[in-house]
Amino acid sequence: MSNITKTAVVSVVGRPNVGKSTMTNKLVGQKVAIVSNKPQTTRTRITGVLNRGETQYVFLDTPGLHKPRSRLGDYMCNVVTDTVSEVDVAALVVEPIANIGPAEQSLIGQIKQHHMPSILVINKIDTVKKEELLAVIATYAAAHDFDAVVPVSARTGEGLNDFLAEVDKYAIEGPQLFPEDMVSDQPERQLVAEIIREKMLRLLDREVPHGVAVGIERWNEREDGLIEINAVIYCEKNSHKGIIIGKQGAMLKEIGRQARADIERMLDAKVFLELWVKVKEGWRNNQYQMRNFGYEDQ
Repeated sequence: MSNITKTAVVSVVGRPNVGKSTMTNKLVGQKVAIVSNKPQTTRTRITGVLNRGETQYVFLDTPGLHKPRSRLGDYMCNVVTDTVSEVDVAALVVEPIANIGPAEQSLIGQIKQHHMPSILVINKIDTVKKEELLAVIATYAAAHDFDAVVPVSARTGEGLNDFLAEVDKYAIEGPQLFPEDMVSDQPERQLVAEIIREKMLRLLDREVPHGVAVGIERWNEREDGLIEINAVIYCEKNSHKGIIIGKQGAMLKEIGRQARADIERMLDAKVFLELWVKVKEGWRNNQYQMRNFGYEDQ
């Protein structure tokens, strides 16, 4: 019997690389969103679910708000703006810097426009001295009257209980939105594709990872418990294909090795993972191909 009596839906927004996905994963207690040190890692809205006490917390992790340069970029920014307006409270995640950039200004404007309750989350506090936070708080307080300000470290977990306590103030009485054993709304195939893409973001340099998408072509669960997965990595240029494969296939093997380890942990099963690389020129500006890769209007 569930003891969930209320829910709180939270949009987690901010510019790229402020730690939104790291924070979502830490709150949920396992990886539901991929993480890398490259901007625009998250491409779509990812739901993370945490059941704690009487409350079900639903975190909507969004792409970093940036200046789009492709149809995919437009899609990612639309995901952010659409998400801000349809939640119980917005969490604006920022770095501990006493300066408000264009992305933060835009998001604050949307919070004001929709009259959204809002929490300012100052992340990465483990990288600065505590007294430096005073200037950050003052800078943002001058721009908007946030309902709460919570300093956190998504990496260590410091401050996240305080954040949940603030979110709980906006929980609404009613039944839970997701089953108790569900931590994300993403299907397993999508999670696997994202894990493969995460490894490319971490292993490949420059612009190559931003032009890739991953499609799961085959998923077979054998009677002995082994899961056979065939995935295709799509890139935009022949030169990128060569980089992804690497000398004598070394890079592709390493991508597969690292991805398989994470996939086995997630699925709690042995996995045989086979990767292929194909070229689809200009897919980031092709609405039909974007839809095939799961980047649809939400």
